[in-house]
Formats: sequence, structure tokens, C-alpha cells
Amino acid sequence: MIANGEGLDETAQQICKSFEAAAPHLICSIVSVDRAGLMHPLAAPGLPADYCAALDGLLIGPEVGSCGTAAYRREGVVIEDIRRDARFADAVALLEGLDLKACWSFPVIDMDQDVVAVLAAYCRDPRGPQADERELAESCAELCATALRRHAQAIDRERRATIDALTGLPNRAAWSAALANIPCDEPGSWGMFVIDLDNLKIVNDTFGHLAGDALIRAAAKRVARAMVPDPTFRLGGDEFAVIIRAPSMLADLDAAAERIFAALAEPVGCAGHAVVPSATIGGAVLGPDEATALAVNEAADFALYHAKETGRGGFVRYWPGIGSRITHRRDAIRDVTQALAEGRIEAHYQPVVRLDTGQIAGLEALCRMRDKDGAIIAAEAFHEATTDAHVATELTGYMAQTVANDVAWWRDNGVPIGHIGLNVSMADFYTGSILQKLEAAFDSSGIGLERLILEVSEDAYAGRRDRVVARELARLRAAGVRVALDDFGKGHASLTHVLDVPVDIIKIDRTLIGRLWPDDPGMIIIEGLIETASRLGIAIVAEGIETEVEASQLWAMGCELGQGFAFARAADRETMAALLRRHGAGVPDATPLYGGMAARAATSRPEWAKHRASAG
Repeated sequence: MIANGEGLDETAQQICKSFEAAAPHLICSIVSVDRAGLMHPLAAPGLPADYCAALDGLLIGPEVGSCGTAAYRREGVVIEDIRRDARFADAVALLEGLDLKACWSFPVIDMDQDVVAVLAAYCRDPRGPQADERELAESCAELCATALRRHAQAIDRERRATIDALTGLPNRAAWSAALANIPCDEPGSWGMFVIDLDNLKIVNDTFGHLAGDALIRAAAKRVARAMVPDPTFRLGGDEFAVIIRAPSMLADLDAAAERIFAALAEPVGCAGHAVVPSATIGGAVLGPDEATALAVNEAADFALYHAKETGRGGFVRYWPGIGSRITHRRDAIRDVTQALAEGRIEAHYQPVVRLDTGQIAGLEALCRMRDKDGAIIAAEAFHEATTDAHVATELTGYMAQTVANDVAWWRDNGVPIGHIGLNVSMADFYTGSILQKLEAAFDSSGIGLERLILEVSEDAYAGRRDRVVARELARLRAAGVRVALDDFGKGHASLTHVLDVPVDIIKIDRTLIGRLWPDDPGMIIIEGLIETASRLGIAIVAEGIETEVEASQLWAMGCELGQGFAFARAADRETMAALLRRHGAGVPDATPLYGGMAARAATSRPEWAKHRASAG
């Protein structure tokens, strides 16, 4: 049985039965002894289950029955009358009815000279062992030592197969086994984190793989410590996972993820270099729709993917629509990448209008994609693609060159054009110099950057890396580019952003413009914003104006510029050229782009607004 690798429990049972067959008047038992000195029943086919259970977890010692004493003294112990021996006082009652009088115990010692088990023989006569009985017991103890050694080797092989050599954590095989065996019949009973280290590749490329290994070891230790008592696994490379069962962790996954971020926050010594580990985490919990371990794992992977694509270094918990959103994003990235390669990205332009005269003061360039059938697709339909840094920067470069070429075409055809706005993404500030990209596009067309207004969303100011944004925007403004804070009111809506990153224009989002109703707090907020911006010397553009009533209200509140469907929808270069020739500010005999302007020009305005010079 030992040679064939059969299980330790079955082998130990057979050793006992063989012993008892050779000595029918004796009962044999085997208890294992762990490294902490605790005994655990291994085999005792002839003894009561409650007697064996009483031995489980008992600490060996100099007066702990015959087995505990033999293990402690590392030598055979013979108790000839268990009812008269104090070492058996606590166990005698459990042997009632078995007519057992004596117990002889023999330690099982491994090759490292550690006691790993005890073989005991119980006798029905109050006496010690005869020579042949002792020889039999000692032979069986040797067999037991061999079986235990073989078992330990198998356990070690299994451990090596399921333990990651670099970190000592359970590996992917252990992870798969754990998921295969975890119960999935109670929604909410467990969850998981999947974790990626964000900066392993940079550390490997910059400082070498020894530093990378040190980063992995340190991160593994910190994550595992943060998630105790739940197990942490290393899936390979920079990937880790945690099976979460602790009720406190399941109750607040965000707090549990924060424990990991806090644990990783301190620098790690990596081959002589100090590195702060950075991680992104996706999480999911067993639920009605994620009712299998595979489904929970897939959900957590979706959440991790979304977390990495929308902002590394954070945590995202799975929600039901995330899978379709990721699929939509992948499709959008594919479509935009293909459109860029085939030249199907176009710039359409929406007028920015003076609210007093109705004339066009400038334009905003809006990205449009033409499908293979020729239909125009608005940016909202493929906005998800811009969350990919590569696609976003490619799109910005393409749009910058297109806008520069169109401005040059208007100039060459005698079309009057003021300033023109161009949207940029967060990725443009972290993947090379946005200024160099704009200079290359506009210089090639002979257009100065002073015509350009760079529109940056409010999220760029509110992000954790705003110092990078501030530095790049300062360089742009020094080169003559005007900067507009776009979509104000759609997000955090805080003017504190402009304290650190000055801007020239604030564009109020339709979210606020749509609240121009009597007694609506939005009226007060917009009016206060206009007054504050005026005092700071910042121009205001109201976006999303859909009616002339809204335009009149905004002009009366002191807003001088606006854009929206009330004036014109976005149009291509040729259509916009015709509008500029008829309605462009500064054009002789220019007419308003929409009606009602004469009446508005005669309308009184608040005193605090009258001092402002025209922003056109």
C-alpha cells in the first residue's frame, strides 16, 4: 500500500488490522503528532469513536496518558494498569465496557528525528509487553514511519504544485481547485477580488527583474496580510486574487479594497530602489445572476477590466450592465481605429454666438465618424473609444490636423473666422506633449495657435494627477492657446479648480442651462457663476441653448456667448463657410443667426454685467 501510494488513512487502518491479526488479544491505534505537539487520531478500528475524539488536539506532555507521554519523552511508555495510573485518569471512563487493562505506546520518529506519531497497543491483561509483542509493535511503528514519510513527500509535491515559489502564496492551480469546491448555494456568502499590479512592467524595464521580483514579493505579503483571514492567491505575473468570506469584508467591499490600497501605500525596497506598489482591483459577489464560481470570476474580471480602462489605481465592483458596456467599448475602439485608418473621421463645427447680436463669434470643432455606408455618426455613439489612451491621442492628433487644414481653407477662401475650440482628452496630457502635437498640426497649415481654444473637461481638473494637467496647460497658455473649462456643472462644478489651473473661458453645461426656471436654484447658481467669472476676467459660454427664451434669459443675466440647437447644429466645412459669410461677427452687413436680436439689444441688463467688454 505504501509503495503504491495509497492514502495514509487507509494504510494506517491496515497497519492496525494487521497488528491485531498477528496479536488477536491486543487492540492497535495510531495517533499523529503535528509540529505544534498536538495529537490527532489517525487509525483505531477497535476503539470507540468518542475515545479517539477525546485525543484530538491534546497536547503531548510528561503525564498525558501513554501516547502523549511517549511522544513527549521520545521513548516507549508502558502502563500496565491504566485504572491505577494517574496518566490515564481522564480517559478511563471512555474505555468502560472494553475490558482493556494496559496500554503500551511506541513513538514513531522520522528521518529528522522528530516524533510524528505514536503507535499504541491496548491489552486485556494488566501487564507489560512480551518480547514478540514489543517486536511486533516496533515493526509496525517503522511501517507507520515509512507511510508518514511517503505521505509527507506527497504533501510536499502537492504543496509545490499549488504554491507559488516566489511569494509562498497559493498559485493558480490552488485557485482553480478552490473555485471548484466552494459552495454556491447561498447568494452573498462569498465574493472575490482580482488584483493587478500597475507598475510591475515599469519596474522590470527600469530597474531589472530582480527589482520586479522584490516588488511582487512585497505586494503579495501586504495584500495577504490586509485580507486575513481570507486567502490570497498569486495567479501569475502581476495578477493576484482573494476569495472573500469574512462577513465584515463582504459587507463593505470598498472598505476591503481600501485596506489593500493602504497596505500598498508605503515604498518597497526593490534592488536598491524605493518603489510604491500600485494596484487596480475588480470585485464581485456571489449573487442570483452570478450563481456559479465561474460566473463570479468572470464578473470580477469584467470589473477589473473596467477599472483599468477608466482609471488605474482604483476599485470597481461589478454591476449587471458592465459586461455589455465593456463589449460596447471594445466595439467602439475597433470602429474608431478602423475609421482613423480609412480617413472616415471628420470635423463638424457648431457656432458660438454673441447673444446680443446673434452673430457668430467662433466655432467648436466636434468629432464625427462616417460609417461605411456614408452615414454620419455623432461622437456620443463612440465616446467609449476615447477611454483608450492610444485611440484618444490618435483621435486628437487627427482632429487637430483636420481643424488646422479647415481654418487654412477658410482663410484662403476669404471666409472670416474667429476662435475655434478643440476638445482634448485626459490621455493627451500623459502620452507626450500636447503642445508639440498642436504646433505640428497648425504650423504645417500656417495657422497661429492664438486662434485655438483648447477645451478640457472638468474631470481633468478634479483628477488626482492635476499637477500634470496644470503644467501642460501653463505651457499651452504661454504659447498663445486659450483654455476653456468644458462641461462645467456636469461633474463636480467647483470653481476651486481655476485657483490651481487658470482658464480663459468657462463653458456651462446643458445640465445647468436646462434649469432656467423661476424659483429653480439653478438660476441663482448660473447668475452667481456669471458674476464671479466676470470679476475673475473669465469669459462664459452657455452650452446647449435650445430656445430663444433661454438665450434671452442668459443675456439678461450677463452671459454674452452661447451655442446650441437654438442657433445651429454642427455642420461641415462648406456649410459653415456659408454661415460665416452671412452671420460672422465683423462681416459687413452681417445678419443675426437667429431672430429676436434687436429687441434683446434694447433690453436693460444688470448693472454688474454692463461693465464687461464684448467677449467676441
